Amino acid sequence: MLPAGRPADQLLAELRGLRAGDAPTRGGRTFAYVYDAGLPDVDELTTAAYGVFATVNGLDPTVFPSVARLENDVVGTVSAVLGVPGAQGSFTSGGTESILLAVKTARDHARAVRGVTRPQVVLPSTAHAAFHKAAHYLGVETVVVPVDPLTFRADASAMAGSVTDRTALVVASAPSYAHGVPDPVAEIAAAAAERDVLCHVDACIGGWLLPFLARTGRPVEPFDLSVPGVTSISVDLHKYGYADKGASVVLYRDAELRRHQYFAHAGWPGYPVVNPTAQGTKSGGLLAQAWAVLNHLGHDGYTALARRVALASDRLLPGLRAMDGVRVLGDPVGSLVAFTVHGPAGTPDLGLVLHVADEMRERGWYLQPQLSYDGLPPNLHLTLAPATTDRVGPLLADLAESVAAARACEPVTVDPSLAELAATLDPDTLAPEDVAGFLAFAGLDGEQGLPSRMAPVLALLDALPTRLKERMLTEFVGSLFHV
Repeated sequence: MLPAGRPADQLLAELRGLRAGDAPTRGGRTFAYVYDAGLPDVDELTTAAYGVFATVNGLDPTVFPSVARLENDVVGTVSAVLGVPGAQGSFTSGGTESILLAVKTARDHARAVRGVTRPQVVLPSTAHAAFHKAAHYLGVETVVVPVDPLTFRADASAMAGSVTDRTALVVASAPSYAHGVPDPVAEIAAAAAERDVLCHVDACIGGWLLPFLARTGRPVEPFDLSVPGVTSISVDLHKYGYADKGASVVLYRDAELRRHQYFAHAGWPGYPVVNPTAQGTKSGGLLAQAWAVLNHLGHDGYTALARRVALASDRLLPGLRAMDGVRVLGDPVGSLVAFTVHGPAGTPDLGLVLHVADEMRERGWYLQPQLSYDGLPPNLHLTLAPATTDRVGPLLADLAESVAAARACEPVTVDPSLAELAATLDPDTLAPEDVAGFLAFAGLDGEQGLPSRMAPVLALLDALPTRLKERMLTEFVGSLFHV
């Protein structure tokens, strides 16, 4: 039964109260998920632009021709920076949808042009999880290639050696999300082109930052469609384009390639359906605000914001490298930084990393913990934005305190018997009550909320086999949405 109607001001007050419990999205203290330009006028513009187009249905540009006009403008602007003459693309809801569409395009292209019936996508191990999601949805097999354990860059030679007659797509990142280092795009794309295989560059993070960093004089390796062999690229405008979530563009070398992205269906008694992207009905509001911000900031505005991000990086990296027991992973460019914390043995210590994350959260900062994987160390991930420029000093001061406090904490240990038990469990046959019991033991009870310190929970997750870890996380998130 629907609740009784309530006054608008009361409802808005309740919404504001709910937001008070979230990590802040403004102010430069949340170093993941948030891309804050630090410009109040941009926030005001996105809100107003969305309102103008909120009720416009982007499903049918023949009824709402403004949608086609705005999308042509947005994709054209992106193509002018990252494309080549003749490039074609689409506006999407985010990087995941852009990547899903690129994988669909590659799958269908390989089927139509090369007769591939059991397609594969070749990925460096640092490629975003969205590629695995797309492969899962679309029935494509993933071939994961380890990255260099010192540089965290994709191994172009190993990637080339993994290409077969079944390969529909080869992937590179510019840069990778996990460590903020760029893959050798030109080498990977050239190897793909030699086998007539498509190559996608995931520039969701870097696509709208790196070109403007280059304008400030920073060295940036070529990564866009101008690189021979690159056939598609994704770039999120809700990251360093500073539009609200979700706004992204997937761009292809030509219209013939983009055609494989589309879905059309006329075999039913309703209206003829043509969907360029995964979504059907969608508000025109997100497109409108992306258009507005692109046109408001322009080249000079984005260059100035990129310079602020670079300044934040220039202050952060030396500070981290000077800190005893802290090691920056790889050679990050742009805005993403990952660092690990060494224990007494001089090697990365998972417990210290996780304790530091907890200590920083108690001091009002959010740093994103990343668990160990395939020999790559656990670490803390930071996303820099223009609003973080004047926060680097306080961040480093609190980080030094947090590292010291973490070393004084009790070591994080996982009960060996529990780890042994976990190794015997089949995630596909576990009963729901078994999973619930395991989660409760781990301290992950969706109805009770998260524990105040996550180090013991994350250490247990780190010790689990990958498939069991995925099952536990699935059940936990499901428990948060318990209705």
